[in-house]
Amino acid sequence: MIVLEAGPEQTLQDRAEEITDAAESGLDGEALVNLDVEARVTQVYREEWARIVAGLTRRCGDLDLAEETTADAFAAAAERWPEEGVPPNPAGWITTTAYRKAIDRIRRESFRDAKHREALMLHDPEPAEPTGVIDDDRLRLLFTCCHPTLSLEARVALTLRIVGGLTVDEIARAFLIGESAVRQRITRAKAKIKNDRIPYRVPATEDLRARIDGVLAVLYLVFTEGHFASGPDTPPLRDELTTEAIRLTRLVRELLPDDTEVAGLLALMLLTQSRAAARLTGEGELVRLDEQDRTRWDRELIAEGTALLERMPESERGRYALLAAINAVHVGAAHPADTDWALIVELYERMERIDRSPAVTLAKAVALAERDSPEEALVLVESLRVSLEDFHGFHVTRAELLRATGRATEARIAYARAITLADNTAEIAHLTRRRDDIAAPPAPGEPGRIPNGESR
Repeated sequence: MIVLEAGPEQTLQDRAEEITDAAESGLDGEALVNLDVEARVTQVYREEWARIVAGLTRRCGDLDLAEETTADAFAAAAERWPEEGVPPNPAGWITTTAYRKAIDRIRRESFRDAKHREALMLHDPEPAEPTGVIDDDRLRLLFTCCHPTLSLEARVALTLRIVGGLTVDEIARAFLIGESAVRQRITRAKAKIKNDRIPYRVPATEDLRARIDGVLAVLYLVFTEGHFASGPDTPPLRDELTTEAIRLTRLVRELLPDDTEVAGLLALMLLTQSRAAARLTGEGELVRLDEQDRTRWDRELIAEGTALLERMPESERGRYALLAAINAVHVGAAHPADTDWALIVELYERMERIDRSPAVTLAKAVALAERDSPEEALVLVESLRVSLEDFHGFHVTRAELLRATGRATEARIAYARAITLADNTAEIAHLTRRRDDIAAPPAPGEPGRIPNGESR
């Protein structure tokens, strides 16, 4: 099936380039038409999948049925459009076809409830006009897929499948797990939604803040796994995941344009992703932030992320926005020496007032080492040992601070512990080299260097 195999990273421009290459290679007219139709089907799939599934879910009251009939409708388009031509309203054609397939499926069902569902669908042949952005069917769908009664693993898989439109195979490859495991998670999640009668609606105003936090947590988890992938046989960077997380966050931003945390998360993702091209050496080793080639950073992403922050009042910035602001300080420095470490410390202190977690304090310690001294930062880090003993980042930070203060033997031990706990291949390569190099005398002017801000 053509369209359902298209990955999230493939854009219409990619497909257009394929068509141009095909034309130059001498393909006949029919083959070129088929490629052009495939590009249109792919475009509609990426842009309209969530909207069509969401609208059909509202009308038939069955998420499973909505997903399956929408997929069937796209498969029909892939088969029929090359012969019949692309209709004037492709998304409308898909919606109508999916709607008819859902009616046919319901009519074939033997249980009595099917008649009631059919009557509801026939009574509402067209999607209702939304009364406002908050009533968008896609937002309802996203909140359903991220309902707190579902496990986090189920929420991630269901969101990527139902809202993102990724295939089971794509999700399995993205998280390096078996297709059967992904299919089971999705099937069980949909069954729980149906059996527990989880409502297909946006939460009430008083519950919205808590529930949107859960949605954003799912999206950030997807992005983080792509930005800093885990697993010994996993590529250290997973662009397909970061791309999809950003796309879905843009969707939430479109639906909730006034939510500062949504804007903050999007800004954080964009500013973080802007450094992706400079994060690995040719040999696959992680490159520290202070050693990255800043000419390779994506200035368009930086400009977009920075603009989101600038439109946001300081007093309304939450956790994601503050993290984005810290990243903005880093990417705004032309050279590592230009980094405003005092501002970064201040931003982390504001974060601590929102989230008094040891991980936030650990990150602040890195900035303190740059603003004040490694010795002062090390005292703060040592106070976190009980809470973070099993967190590899604690041992990475401690190793670098010990190194900066001249305690080489202790630093090697800390590096070894960090390597044991780390699960990103690029970081393991970096930490191994840092540990093995520690016996060599430092280069002139480098005795106090530590990971500049964040190596990730």
